[in-house]
Amino acid sequence: QVQPVESGGGSVQAGGSLKLSCAASAYTYGSNCMGWFRQAPGKEREGVAAIYTEGGTTYYADSVKGRFTISQDNAKDTMYLQMNSLKPEDTAMYYCAPLDCPRRGIWRTDFRNWGQGTQLTVSS
Repeated sequence: QVQPVESGGGSVQAGGSLKLSCAASAYTYGSNCMGWFRQAPGKEREGVAAIYTEGGTTYYADSVKGRFTISQDNAKDTMYLQMNSLKPEDTAMYYCAPLDCPRRGIWRTDFRNWGQGTQLTVSS
């Protein structure tokens, strides 16, 4: 498995915006879906956004709907996560990985070669 490379994180104030990049795509893995996950201290890793490569269908966790937008640029083998109206509870390490296209709130991935992630810190 190719290890993804995440970038674009940083520190912002609540209500601010930031855009993350992932140097990998579904094309890289021969997978139909790619997505973003995050993990905060003391909490389990959770899926936040995913995209179906062929048709462009997107999926979002309830906590980020209306605020985050996932997109991809297959020519550059890159995936993005535009994050707006950020909240302190969005603070976490963000990772990208291939996954099963989310259904009924279930986010499953068998991916093992996780990247280093990129840190997002939102202050109030």
